[in-house]
Amino acid sequence: MPSPLIPEVTTGFTQSASAVLDFLSQRIPFDLWMVTRTEGEDWIVLSSVDHGYNVVDGSVFKWSDSFCSRMVAGRGPRIAPRSKEIAAYREAPINDILPIGAYIGVPIQRDDGSSFGTLCAIDPKTQPDSILAELPLVELLATLLEAILECELRIDSERRRAERAEADSMIDELTGLGNRRAWERMVDAEEARCARYGDPASVLIVDLDNLKQENDEHGHAAGDLILKAAASAIKTVEREGDFSARIGGDEFGLLAVHANALDAEMLRARIVASLEANRVKASVGVSTRHPSEGLRRAIRQADARMYAEKLRGRTG
Repeated sequence: MPSPLIPEVTTGFTQSASAVLDFLSQRIPFDLWMVTRTEGEDWIVLSSVDHGYNVVDGSVFKWSDSFCSRMVAGRGPRIAPRSKEIAAYREAPINDILPIGAYIGVPIQRDDGSSFGTLCAIDPKTQPDSILAELPLVELLATLLEAILECELRIDSERRRAERAEADSMIDELTGLGNRRAWERMVDAEEARCARYGDPASVLIVDLDNLKQENDEHGHAAGDLILKAAASAIKTVEREGDFSARIGGDEFGLLAVHANALDAEMLRARIVASLEANRVKASVGVSTRHPSEGLRRAIRQADARMYAEKLRGRTG
């Protein structure tokens, strides 16, 4: 049987990862080949070729449970034809989730030496020692993906700046923040980025309390001052790359890029303190994007948590 052709190099990391996986799954027919991303304790499947494990793109496992975490730490080899012969692999909790008889894995690293993820494969059956000879090829393809990733991330950094400049031209005239149209565009762009690279992101939704009552009692000019104060309070919390917008009459959103759940809670605490310092009463909800669910679901969750907080304030 002729060997499959070397995968074509494309300009995109996602397309290149898919091409590499297709090639390797033909040359070394393990049941599951993956390109993964590590983010904290999350081990995220960015791209996969699956023939029996029912693992899909966006699946998330616990990094410390994996063979790959042990391989990266130097506790196990990059190829294990009979993985249960390796103590570190035999004891890995992922065996309780996925039946693994053989393993291949190599790191995917950033230019600064930090870990991005892995190129890896598992199969339920043990394999012959002849697969050990494939390690230089797998390492070469991982190096290829590293180079494409770095190039694309540099381009993406420029793309992010262009997106932000465009969004900054779509402002809410009263508050100076982005308007709803800008918000939708930035969320869509960030969702595509998160899906491509497994980046974390979080959303904070801020809704003012009793604005209608202020308008009724003191007039819309007073209400406008509250809206401006709220916008100022949110703007001061923004980090580089974040984006805030007025997404409804008295509702604001903050899109926090590269923000995990801990970062998001810290941002929430800072927003609450900033609002209080500006004498603005508001309810704040927060949610972090899950790789298998996306930013739109995170927005809905943050909105629901904001309303739950508002309800507690009314009944507490």
